[in-house]
Amino acid sequence: MGEQRSNNRWNWEVTGFEPRQLSSPPPDERRAGAPLVRRYSISSPHSLEFQKQALASKVNRLQDKVKLAKEDYLELRQEASDLQEYSNAKLDRVTRYLGVLAEKSRKLDQVALESEARISPLINEKKRLFNDLLTAKGSIKVFCRARPLFEEEGPSIVEFPDDCTIRVNTGDDAISNPKKDFEFDRVYGPHVGQAELFSDVQPFVQSALDGYNVSIFAYGQTRSGKTHTMEGSSHDRGLYARCFEELFDLANSDSTSTSQFNFSVTVFDLYNEQIRDLLSELGSNLPKICLGSPEHSIELVQEKVDNPLDFSKVLRAAFQNRGSDILKFNVSHLVIMVHIYYNNLITGENSYSKLSLVDLAGSEGQILEEDSGERVTDLLHVMKSLSALGDVLSSLTSKKDVVPYGNSMLTNLLADSLGGRSKTLMIVNICPDAANLSETVSSLNFSSRARNAVLSLGNRDTIKKWRDIANDARKELYEKEKETQDLKQEVMGLKQGLKDANDQCVLLYNEVQKAWKVSFTLQSDLKSENIMLADKYKIEKEQNAQLRNQVAQLLQTEQEQKIQMQQQDLTMQTLQEKVKSLESQINGALLSSEGRLFGSEMGRGALPRTTADSMDSSAVTKKLEEELKKRDTLIERLHEENEKLFDRLTEKASITGSPQMSSPLSKGPTTIQSRDLGRNDNGKARSMDGLPLPPPTDKTEASVALVKSGSEKVKTTPAGEYLTAALNDFDPEQYDSIAAISDGANKLLMLVLAAVIKAGASREHEILAEIRDAVFSFIRKMEPKRVMDTMLVSRVRILYIRSLLARSPELQSIKVSPVEYFLERPNSGRSRSSSRGSSPGRSPIRYADELIQGFKVNIKPERKSKLSSVVSRIRGLDQDTLRPQQVTGGKLREIQEEAKNFAVGNKALAALFVHTPAGELQRQIRSWLAENFEFLSITGDEASGGTTGQLELLSTAIMDGWMAGLGAAMPPNTDALGQLLSEYAKRVYTSQLQHLKDIAGTLATEMAEDAPQVAKLRSALESVDHKRRKILQQMRTDAALLTLESGESPVRSPSTAAEDARLASLISLDGILKQVKDIVRQSSLNSMSRSKKKAMLASLDELVERMPSLLDIDHPCAQRQIADASRLVESIPEEDDHIVDTLQSHKPTADLGSSTETDVAQWNVLQFNTGSTTPFIIKCGANSNSELVIKADARVQEPKGGEIMRVVPRPSILENMSLEEIKQVFSQLPEALTLLALARTADGTRARYSRLYRTLAMKVPSLRDLVGELEKGGVLKDVKS
Repeated sequence: MGEQRSNNRWNWEVTGFEPRQLSSPPPDERRAGAPLVRRYSISSPHSLEFQKQALASKVNRLQDKVKLAKEDYLELRQEASDLQEYSNAKLDRVTRYLGVLAEKSRKLDQVALESEARISPLINEKKRLFNDLLTAKGSIKVFCRARPLFEEEGPSIVEFPDDCTIRVNTGDDAISNPKKDFEFDRVYGPHVGQAELFSDVQPFVQSALDGYNVSIFAYGQTRSGKTHTMEGSSHDRGLYARCFEELFDLANSDSTSTSQFNFSVTVFDLYNEQIRDLLSELGSNLPKICLGSPEHSIELVQEKVDNPLDFSKVLRAAFQNRGSDILKFNVSHLVIMVHIYYNNLITGENSYSKLSLVDLAGSEGQILEEDSGERVTDLLHVMKSLSALGDVLSSLTSKKDVVPYGNSMLTNLLADSLGGRSKTLMIVNICPDAANLSETVSSLNFSSRARNAVLSLGNRDTIKKWRDIANDARKELYEKEKETQDLKQEVMGLKQGLKDANDQCVLLYNEVQKAWKVSFTLQSDLKSENIMLADKYKIEKEQNAQLRNQVAQLLQTEQEQKIQMQQQDLTMQTLQEKVKSLESQINGALLSSEGRLFGSEMGRGALPRTTADSMDSSAVTKKLEEELKKRDTLIERLHEENEKLFDRLTEKASITGSPQMSSPLSKGPTTIQSRDLGRNDNGKARSMDGLPLPPPTDKTEASVALVKSGSEKVKTTPAGEYLTAALNDFDPEQYDSIAAISDGANKLLMLVLAAVIKAGASREHEILAEIRDAVFSFIRKMEPKRVMDTMLVSRVRILYIRSLLARSPELQSIKVSPVEYFLERPNSGRSRSSSRGSSPGRSPIRYADELIQGFKVNIKPERKSKLSSVVSRIRGLDQDTLRPQQVTGGKLREIQEEAKNFAVGNKALAALFVHTPAGELQRQIRSWLAENFEFLSITGDEASGGTTGQLELLSTAIMDGWMAGLGAAMPPNTDALGQLLSEYAKRVYTSQLQHLKDIAGTLATEMAEDAPQVAKLRSALESVDHKRRKILQQMRTDAALLTLESGESPVRSPSTAAEDARLASLISLDGILKQVKDIVRQSSLNSMSRSKKKAMLASLDELVERMPSLLDIDHPCAQRQIADASRLVESIPEEDDHIVDTLQSHKPTADLGSSTETDVAQWNVLQFNTGSTTPFIIKCGANSNSELVIKADARVQEPKGGEIMRVVPRPSILENMSLEEIKQVFSQLPEALTLLALARTADGTRARYSRLYRTLAMKVPSLRDLVGELEKGGVLKDVKS
């Protein structure tokens, strides 16, 4: 059915909307070349009968087309119903499977909920124990950090006895020990970096994530290193970035599918007890948060951050909004708050906590006399806020009932982060030089107030006691963490199962969506095709009615014209009888001249009577000529109407019929017969019915059909246009990740496969040809990124290769190696000397003089244990019995991966996949496994063990691995299937070019006997040359062909110099024969003047001089035609020139016409300035055959030899000629054109001649469309061959 429909393909183009294209010249131009001879009767009954038969055949063909359209409509409806049933059945199966997966997903969700409920109390217990441990160590901790000395500073006054003590040399000689010790929770010397400092700060960050408010202060005088501690540098980051990165990492490790953390940031500056929000300028639509007590609350902007990069961007924006006033920075507090939101969907737990990072103002409290009033105000506000902070910390450490939070705006905003369950860390930064001794001691004394009363940890016994408690809590915390880790592992397994189920649900959902889309597309296509067929049927019905009406009108018009012609014939017969009677009277009057003996009176009386009779005769003759002219006009009008109607019928039939390409030779006899029908009056035209066709005709037709299948215009469909646009517009740069690019690319490949499946077997080749270039360009573009599913790439490649095989007989004879040569047992002992032997699962073998790699199937039998051997011996069984190895999922994945590595770049294996159906190939693999691994064979006892299932799994794994490997690219080359497709396409192109070369060679050796055969051979050679150019153009744009390293095409076109030379010779011969034919037509007279006869013989002599430009094979035809014409001209009687002129003066003038070479209606003059004194003047025009004709002087210098007219050959004739051959062709043209076109080389001459031909042809209005067609076909390109 598919072949029948492809052969009788219905044309979907709606008639009536295409521009009218006439392959033959208009009727007026066709008649211009024929002589206007007087006709005395209408066309013969045979011609009318022929026209009626042609009309009847056209009507019958239209009825056949309508019948075919109805059959196609019924077949399309049946296919649509079948596809609808198939999609519904598949949708039902998918729906049922979705229900099963939904039940499994529900169970997994239930298990996940139960596991989350079990693990949630443990996580909360872990948080509580960790908080208790920190509380035991102290809710308020104080670290001390000394910065390094600067170059201009003096010696250091600071010592570090241990990690918790700092010793300051006061330099007071009045006391016995001038050195004073200060104890803190941790002391850092100048050598300690940011990372070591953050390792001690990390527990506070963990506590903030657990739900407790944490505040970290950087305290110290100006230039003591506070800002460096908090911000850091580009190579050593501070606490801002490190704390948020730690929060982000801990949140990612603790987040699950049912619980998540969200972060937002607030940044503000506290200057003179006034708050300035540094994020307010980012946008007015950002959310806000209230800070401080209810009596003194303030709203600040909070910016959501999802990663450390966003956090850094927010900080940079805040610092930029803060400004660059250093003096103002020293007397203002910078506060950065990280808000932490936690939400658990299962337990419903919602928590909020925050981490406050505060860079305090400088702690120096000395007011100098030169300080201005504004500076004094700033320092007073700073001392007030720092003093209030010290009072709050002191109250908290001494556990007073009232804590003075309201004494300062700073303590008011941070009230929820100071005291209670919150944690506080103060990092005291000091300057180690002697110049800052007072400020250093002041800072250490301030921080000691907050530490000395922290749970009496200054007592060594209390410290030991709390250390024991902390160790016990740490041990209990370790056990809880271990139990929590086990539960997390169990939850991870459940999550993985749930993820797999969700993935399957997504895949099935996609399948359902695709099925719905295919169904919807089919329904819409069916509706559109129904509407199209209905409209087409209606239009054709109307056209048939119009044709019937036109035929009836034509018949009626012919009857009326016949009656008129009969009446005119009767009138003409009457007039002829009158003429005869008048002639007899004139003869009688002449005879009466003998009566001169009766006297002069009788003569005088007879003379007037004779004059009157002659006057009557001239009047009758004039009337007769007028009647004849009227009749000729009527006959011409009738012929015009007949030809116009026949042209319209032919055009409509060609539009409604299916477009079929035929050989140019098949049209030759029909054209010649139609021309000969109009020339039968002369009796000299020869019929072409008995002319034998040349032997290569069948070969030419076959080659044309073969070329058409690969180079015809591809029909477009909505699906093909959509896929082409999607493939060409796919831009990987628009996607954020590699996974998104891979998903998009694979979806496009799946759409290609779905479109081919939807098209069906009958339209599969059409949709593949339509999107061919887009698919291959897309695959070549995406191969370097390695994001495509290689199995999808393999499936698309195989579709195109099999489509090429189905249309190329030369590829169907290729034999591939059987599957046994690609498989190998583990211990086969083959040689591994191949270069590919190092890859897993490969070893080479020899087959048909080709080195083929064998894939090792690594399946080994397992022997029974000793205990089972003893039991088997007792039972009398064979103790060496082997059992098959369990085929697990891991083993299958291992075999599939080895199979993939084996298939990468394996063109022999690619050929096996292309030439063997998938089901048959898997069956062969399964049979080989059953034969070579006997422990997998089915026996009576093992039939229930699933051995058949193991064979199926193994064969499927091998097939999937091979398929994936064949689609994997090998940089810089493409995948194995792509290389195979390129080789096959190269074979097809080479075969087609060689076939056309053979046809052209056969035609070039054929000898032409007369003008019709010359025209046939010329048309055939031009058609073959046109097809060869089409194939070459298709090769240049074929995306499937892999170009060579030099950038050249891999297919070389065979030389056609001999064929081109024969075509040029036939063109010259055709011109000679046309001139000979024109001379013969002009010599069809009873007599001829001497000068005209001499001119004709001179023209024939000039044609003889042009014969050296022909090949030897064309000389006999030219000599025979010229000799016949010479004998015919010489046989015509000669008369004097004045007698002929006298006879012609009494006869009505008649336009003898001109040959097709000289029937130019209008000449256009071009002047070429060559730098010399005399420019070249060339006249150009077009004849009835739409050929370029020029008229110019034969030579440029004196004597110029008079003007000659020549048909200019097209530039395609010179494509493969050498320079000498081109000069030989130019020798027949005017010298001016030759000088303008010739260059030093053949390539340069062809380029210059192409430009000159375009210039001359564009000057002629009727040839401009021809120039556009030649430019589209690449004939007028200024490129070197």
